[in-house]
Amino acid sequence: MSKTEEFEELRPLLFSIAYRILGSVSEAEDAVQETWLRYEASSTRPRSAKAYLSATVTRISIDVLRSARVRREEYVGPWFPEPLLADPYEDPTRSAELADSVSMAALLLLERLSPLERAVFVLREVFDFGFPEVASAVGRSEAACRQLAVRARRHMAEGRPRFEADRKERKQLASRFFDALREGDVAGLQDLLAADVSMVGDGGGKAPQLARAIVGAENVARLLASVFPRLARIDVTYEPHEVNGQPGAIFRDRDGKVLHTLALDVLDGQIQAIRLVLNPDKLGHVGPVADAWAVDREVRRARRPTE
Repeated sequence: MSKTEEFEELRPLLFSIAYRILGSVSEAEDAVQETWLRYEASSTRPRSAKAYLSATVTRISIDVLRSARVRREEYVGPWFPEPLLADPYEDPTRSAELADSVSMAALLLLERLSPLERAVFVLREVFDFGFPEVASAVGRSEAACRQLAVRARRHMAEGRPRFEADRKERKQLASRFFDALREGDVAGLQDLLAADVSMVGDGGGKAPQLARAIVGAENVARLLASVFPRLARIDVTYEPHEVNGQPGAIFRDRDGKVLHTLALDVLDGQIQAIRLVLNPDKLGHVGPVADAWAVDREVRRARRPTE
């Protein structure tokens, strides 16, 4: 097998490692490309291409994350990962676990970890690498990596709800949610929302966003039921689509350009959180991006005849 064939076979895994460390599709793609350049330039063939390439993309991702942390501290408003519509790495025996690990909730918890803890957790807990491989990838001893893994697991366990494994049930609940949203059905929406549900948007100062998190089933239901009919009147549409392994949707303007993504966190048969990514810088990989400010102005003019 040639170097190119080896690399392309492992590309899905490499991207999936990098995305979980970085929370950015564009940065993960760049990390994978840099990994290829280093592999192509190497004059020797490693004993294990998987170990070598995984270690290389991990080191690159750790370096990128360290610099990204500074930018994220200055970010305007809540910061969310770039939405991932499909994880290229698949393992049928662990599909639910992999989907859980790439959810918005899990990635936001990973933000609490140091870059080294995050890398160790991703390699060991998500992709089941042995500690010798993990140690080689992050440049630490096996003993140190075991300690990093323990700390990372503890931090993740402290705040991490487990998503229900029944994907069919989640899909059905999401379908009911979007039906109620389309109808502007406040009561129907409220029935699907947890009492302490929160709705948060990430606009990064580059798109209209919620001034603050909206909390509580009644508040969220009323806001959704009032805004979506106005969006529909100016021909904004949505297509249900998994976002970061969870039920969600892509919203588009009348020209089919991406307005924002929406992801639902579902637990115990209810929606616990609704997260919207509106920052156009985070949506380019989804498709051509809409002018969210223009849509917002049009929405504000879209009043009912009786209003």
